[in-house]
Amino acid sequence: MARKPRIHYPGAFFHVMLRGNGGHDIFSSDADRTHFNLLLQEGVERYKHRIHAFCLMDNHVHLIIQVGGVSLSPIMQNVSFRFTRYFNVHQKRIGHLFQGRYKALLIDRNSYLLELVRYIHCNPVRSGIVKNPDEYKWSSHTAYLGKVNISWLTRKLVFSQFAKNQTAAAELYVDFIQQGVAENHRREFHTGAHDERILGDDSFSEKALALAQQKSKSTTTLSQIINAVCSEYEIDKMSLSEPGKKRPYAEARAITAFLVQEEEHLSLTDLGKLLHRDLAALSRAAGRIRERLNDNPKLNAKISSIKKQLA
Repeated sequence: MARKPRIHYPGAFFHVMLRGNGGHDIFSSDADRTHFNLLLQEGVERYKHRIHAFCLMDNHVHLIIQVGGVSLSPIMQNVSFRFTRYFNVHQKRIGHLFQGRYKALLIDRNSYLLELVRYIHCNPVRSGIVKNPDEYKWSSHTAYLGKVNISWLTRKLVFSQFAKNQTAAAELYVDFIQQGVAENHRREFHTGAHDERILGDDSFSEKALALAQQKSKSTTTLSQIINAVCSEYEIDKMSLSEPGKKRPYAEARAITAFLVQEEEHLSLTDLGKLLHRDLAALSRAAGRIRERLNDNPKLNAKISSIKKQLA
């Protein structure tokens, strides 16, 4: 059965889960976790989304992300690709680090945000690592307690649910967390409720799907992306199918794959069929573009120019 498309609209909240391939650990040291947090910070700065909570366990990660104009896919592809590359280099290994696609549930923040924050912050307790969430330093709970400052973490929304005064809100937050320390595994936080992609009632689901549908009406086509890239590089369409890594064809093809990945309704599979290229190779090429964007102004300018053409 084909997977349902990701849901996206500006302001949407997601519970995101990344798991190690085959249940294996994705962190081997505190340095690994520190680097992962750095990638989260860089992602927030680049994509302008918000992270309201996180917890880094040995073999999986929990995040509560509120997206802006950029959908969740490029946000998560960026951090997972870059961390996999970092981990493989340091561990002298090759291959996948994470288990397939990340899991993401669209959540009704009015009904579930606070409970989900508590559930995530108490995850180390349920796993038997610590007896109290205060003892675990690799979650956003320590920042909510004021023990550390995490500049890229958004706490204001959660605190505002308790009281207008932040001091009072912080105290009420602590009481709220303690009330859930003994809470068991909650299946709905992992699998959704009415829709496997959504944690919310029927009314919320209908509104969310309608908003996502409205957003999807303005998307571009595969042909438009190819035409814009070829125009920017002053090459013909057939050149994108050229074998090997010869420039500028390889870079143009990689940028095409990167832009296709940013569109919720397009797929690298279709691009691969059109260009007669391997799906995995296109995915790796797009990942390399995503990596280079962090310190390559010239490449950023090219992609901005292509996006202007598409707009």
